[in-house]
Amino acid sequence: MTTKVLLLGATGLVGSQLLAMLESDPRITHIYAPTRKPLLSASDKVINPVGSDVQILLDTLTEPVDAAFCCLGTTQKEAGSREAFRFADVVLPVHGGKTALRLGATRYLVVSAIAANAQSWVFYNKTKGTMEQSLIAQNWPYLALLRPSMLVGHREKPRQLELVSAPFFRLLPGKWKGINSRDVAYVLWKLAFEPIAEAVTILESDQIRHKAAGNDS
Repeated sequence: MTTKVLLLGATGLVGSQLLAMLESDPRITHIYAPTRKPLLSASDKVINPVGSDVQILLDTLTEPVDAAFCCLGTTQKEAGSREAFRFADVVLPVHGGKTALRLGATRYLVVSAIAANAQSWVFYNKTKGTMEQSLIAQNWPYLALLRPSMLVGHREKPRQLELVSAPFFRLLPGKWKGINSRDVAYVLWKLAFEPIAEAVTILESDQIRHKAAGNDS
């Protein structure tokens, strides 16, 4: 039974919604959520270490956890450079995985992105693919990689590209169609308690949408 969890990215679009789901779940007793800025509201379940370097915060954790979630994600524009983007989208998720394994977690549930491919010539896709390969190499008992298309939801600081592109992505077919961020959070939460069928599960955006609707086929 999953009772203690580690959550990376608790202040983000998906992470904040997942945090609310975990807080309301009676099976969850502790949520370790290290962040750069304090969480605005949190229940007694939430332990929120705060500091400018999340990687350092991860190294201070010692309490055991059963599962870990990673909802970290940014853009090169937001990060400020390719190096900063890679730190946020590869280094931190991978270090989070190492930390969770050290703390005894058997499940790691991670938000990646559509078209993640370590061999891609597109820097964003290549970065996400590199992150996925690095996590697979950690040999998790269970690793879930979710690859959503453009996320639809309210951000405190809207991303200009998403505002412009969202109407177009709503019209796209299959896995390319934009997806509600709450659906992604819901599936992450759901996978934390499902029986394990195989060590690595990769869900494309249309599969995430179907699973959130209760259709796992």
